[in-house]
Amino acid sequence: MQKIELEIVALSHSMAQTHSYVVVLGEVGGLRRLPIIIGGPEAQAIAVALEDMKPVRPLTHDLTKNLMNAFEIDLLEVVISDLQEGVFFAKLVCSSQHDTVEIDSRTSDAIAMAVRFGCPIYTYDEILDSAVSNGDEPAAGTKKKLPAKGKEPVKEKPAGSAELSAMSVEELENHLNEVLEQEDYMRAIAIRDELNRRKGN
Repeated sequence: MQKIELEIVALSHSMAQTHSYVVVLGEVGGLRRLPIIIGGPEAQAIAVALEDMKPVRPLTHDLTKNLMNAFEIDLLEVVISDLQEGVFFAKLVCSSQHDTVEIDSRTSDAIAMAVRFGCPIYTYDEILDSAVSNGDEPAAGTKKKLPAKGKEPVKEKPAGSAELSAMSVEELENHLNEVLEQEDYMRAIAIRDELNRRKGN
């Protein structure tokens, strides 16, 4: 079966499930979209890597990457290999000096690792055909729309942006330090975006 490359195009609050997120993968060079429901910690792990933030302490996915690097194991690619009863299945294709192996993974964890290693994400036609909605974006509550390769990101104001807009730069910087200490990286991204917006103006 021919593999189809995907890229992350959006990370949003889930409208269907409370306290969940949707990561939307788009077909590279095509219009099809693959929305996948993920948990808050996994969304945070993906967002931290996409935004190139440096946590105070390594997150679980950072620890896994550090272990793999220490033992000279590379992540070549992630393959979303199956869809059963609404649940996606993924594999990490890893290589060492001696072997190449496929390791079963939750799709959300696989995506978080792919972002850290900068490796491609693939799936198959039948999975896209059974799960996609052509060109649809998640409904309300979008945290951040991410850029297609070579394009500028399309930003939407995150939840609580009115509160952030009312703060001074000094208050924002203090608040950013507080949320980083609490390891609330989704909130930290929103604060950093507000600071960058002010500096841009």
